[in-house]
Amino acid sequence: MEKTELKPQSVFHYFEEISKVPRPSKKEEKIIAYLKEFGQKHKLETKVDEIGNILIKKPATPGKENLKTVILQSHVDMVCEKNSDVEHDFMNDPIEIIIEGDWMKANGTTLGADNGIGVATQLALLAADDIEHGPLECLFTVDEETGLTGAFALKEGFMNGDILLNLDSEDEGEMFIGCAGGVDSVGEFKYKEVPVPAGYFFFRVGVSGLKGGHSGGDIHLGRGNANKILNRFLSQTAKKYDLYLCEINGGNLHNAIPREAYAVCAVPFDAKESIRVDLNIFTADMENELSVVEPDMQLTLESETARPNAIDQETSGKLFKTLYALHHGIYAMSHDMPDLVETSTNLASIKMKEDNTIKIETSQRSSILSARDDMANTVRAALDLGGAKVSYSHGYPGWKPNPNSEILKVAISSYKKLFGTDPKVKAIHAGLECGLFLDKYPHLDMISFGPTLRDVHSPDERMEISTVDKFWKHLLDILANIPVKK
Repeated sequence: MEKTELKPQSVFHYFEEISKVPRPSKKEEKIIAYLKEFGQKHKLETKVDEIGNILIKKPATPGKENLKTVILQSHVDMVCEKNSDVEHDFMNDPIEIIIEGDWMKANGTTLGADNGIGVATQLALLAADDIEHGPLECLFTVDEETGLTGAFALKEGFMNGDILLNLDSEDEGEMFIGCAGGVDSVGEFKYKEVPVPAGYFFFRVGVSGLKGGHSGGDIHLGRGNANKILNRFLSQTAKKYDLYLCEINGGNLHNAIPREAYAVCAVPFDAKESIRVDLNIFTADMENELSVVEPDMQLTLESETARPNAIDQETSGKLFKTLYALHHGIYAMSHDMPDLVETSTNLASIKMKEDNTIKIETSQRSSILSARDDMANTVRAALDLGGAKVSYSHGYPGWKPNPNSEILKVAISSYKKLFGTDPKVKAIHAGLECGLFLDKYPHLDMISFGPTLRDVHSPDERMEISTVDKFWKHLLDILANIPVKK
C-alpha cells in the first residue's frame, strides 16, 4: 500500500505532517507552535494556557448551532523510544514511517500514533469544509505520557463543551467508559565506591529483544521485564561468587515495561568460564518460562574493560534483594468487569546517577483508589526495608464508568448502524486524562475510542491502517447525531 492510497486521506496527511514535528514529552514547543499556526491559518479561535494546552474552536455548520458542544481531545506528546542500534534524535529528526501491509510503523523508533492519530483526526476535522457538525472545541493537551501535566494544569473555564470524546484508545470497535488511576513510587540507594581487587574478570551481561509495551494496556500479557530478568541472574551470581557490581542500567519510562537492561560486573578470574556456563543455563530457564511471550529474548555476556571501582557490596546486595522483592505485573483482577486488570505495578527503570545514587522508578495503577494506594504502599515498604530513600508522586484519579452515558448510547447506535455489530464497552487499565477532566468539569459526558494500535511505548508500535478509516467514519456519524442542547 502506498501512502497516497491511505484512507481517510486528510487524516493520514496530517499524521504524516505532525510526524515531522518533534514532540517528546515536556518538550512540546515545536508542536505547540505548529498548532497555533494551524489555527491562525484556518482563521479559527485559538488559545493557549500557561502550561501549553491548546484549544481550537470551530463554529457549527449552518443549521447545527443548537447541538450540544463537543470537545475532541488528544495529547500532543509522544513516548520517544528507539532500538539501541538505531540513530535517531527525537528533538530534531522526523519519524520515518514504514507501511507493511495493513500496518503502519516506524523505522526502529516509536511511531507516535499514541496519540498522534488523535491529533491528526482533530486537525482533519478542523480543516474540513464538507463535514456537518455542531459546535466543536479541539483540546490538545501536553505531557500526558510522563505525568498528565497538561490535564492537571487545565483550569475551569478554558473549555465550554458538554460532551468530551477522548481519542486516545487503542482498540477499534471498543468504547471505553472508565480508566485506572496511577501513582509513581521511587527508591534511591546511596552507595560508596570501592576498588575492585586485582585478578578479577570484568563482564557485561545484557537482556534485550523483549517486547516491552505499555505498563497499563499490555501488563496483562505477561511479557518479560528486563530489570527483573537481569536482577535474577545477578542475584544468583552474587550468591555463588564474590561479585562486584560496577554499573547497572535498565528501562527508561515509568509507563513502559522495560525491554532492555544491562550490568557491568566483576568476579574472580577463575570464575570466567563457569559464569558463561551459568548464563547458558539461566538462558535456557528463561526461554522455558517466556518463549511463548518473548520469542526474541536475548541474554548476552561479553568481556568488558576493567573498571577501577565498583558499588560497595553491602549496597549492591540490598539492591539485588529489593529488586527481587518488588512485585511486577498484575496484582488483582476486577470483580466488577470481566477480564479487566484492577491493580498492577511496573518495575520501570534502574538508573545510576552522578551523585553515587541508584534510582529505581516504579508505577502503580488501579481502578480503585484505595487499592492503588495499597499497591503503592506495598512497593514502598519493599524499598524502605531495603534501605532506599522513598519518594512518590501525588498520583492521578481514575475515571468511574457511567454505563448510562448519553453519548455512549449515541456511539453504540452509530457503530451498529455503520458496521452491523455492537461495539464492546469496556474500562481500560491504562491511565487516561478523563478522570482529571471530570475533577474540573464534572458535568462532562465522556467516552474514549480510537483505531487499533499495538505495542505502543516501544519501537514495535504500529497502527492498523484499515481501522483508522472505520474510526473516522464512526466519529463523523457520532458528530452527525449529537443531541440537541436543552
